[in-house]
Amino acid sequence: MKSADTHTTTSADGTPIAYHTVGTGEGVIVVGGAMRTAEDYMPFTRHLGRHFQVHLMDRRGRGLSGGQGETHAIERECDDLQALQADTHATRVFGHSYGGLVVLETAKRSPIFTDMALYEPGVSIDNSIPTAWIPRYSRLLAQGDTRGAFAYFIQQSGHAPSFVEKMPLWYLKTVLRLVLNRAQWLRMEPLLHANIVEHEQVSRLNNTATTYGMITARVLLIAGSKSPAFMTKSLYALEHVLGDSSLEVLNGLDHNAPDERAPDVVADRVMAFMAGAPAHR
Repeated sequence: MKSADTHTTTSADGTPIAYHTVGTGEGVIVVGGAMRTAEDYMPFTRHLGRHFQVHLMDRRGRGLSGGQGETHAIERECDDLQALQADTHATRVFGHSYGGLVVLETAKRSPIFTDMALYEPGVSIDNSIPTAWIPRYSRLLAQGDTRGAFAYFIQQSGHAPSFVEKMPLWYLKTVLRLVLNRAQWLRMEPLLHANIVEHEQVSRLNNTATTYGMITARVLLIAGSKSPAFMTKSLYALEHVLGDSSLEVLNGLDHNAPDERAPDVVADRVMAFMAGAPAHR
C-alpha cells in the first residue's frame, strides 16, 4: 500500500486540521483518543485502508493541526470533524475513547454520518470515568515534572492493574522510562496538558448518553472483554438509546486494542460492519 497522503482542512474558527489518507474506495474517518496521536492509529488505518479510503485525523494539539487554545471545548472538535467530513465527503466514521465522544457529539449536531463504529467511547455515566487525578497531575505539570504527572495518571486513571496503583510514584516513573522508548515519549509528552482539557470535557458531559437518541446513523458499539468496567458501562446505555445500534464485546481485548494491541482485529470487525455485514452479538 502506498504511503499516506497528508492534507489540511480549516475548521470554523480558522484552526488548521490535518489528516492522513490511505487506500481507495468509500471514505472512512478515524478519530483517536486522549494521549494519542495519528501515528498511534496508523496500523489500524492501513489495515482498514485495504478496503476503504481512510482519513486519519490529527485532532487539535497534534501533528500538523492547530492547538487547542485557551478556551477549548469539545464543540470546537465537533467543528473540526465536520470540516474534515465536508472536505472528504466520508459518511463512515470510527471513534476510539475520547474520539468516540467527539463522534457522538458531532453526530448529535449534524446527521453527516451513515455508519459509526465506536470502540469504548469516552461517555461517563454517574462520573464513571475517573477525573479525581486532575488536581495533583496539574500540580506536577506546573512543577515541570512531566514524567511524574504521566506516572500519576497511569496509576489513577483506572486502567492500571492494582499492583501498579500501589507502586511508589518514583518507582513507577523509573519503570515507565524503561517501558516507553524515546519516540513514544516525544509523542506523548506534548499531550499531557491536552489530557487535562479533554478529561474536563468528559466530566462536563457526564450523563449525556440519553441525548444521543436523535442520532440516525447505524452504530456498532465495541468493547474489549478485558477493559475496565467503567469504560464499558456507557455502552449498554448507548445501545438502549441509539435507534439503530448493536453491541459487540471482543474477547481478550482491552481498551487499547485499536491503537496498540490488536489494531488488525478491531479493523476487521469495523470493515465487516461498514461493508454491511450484520454485527455478532
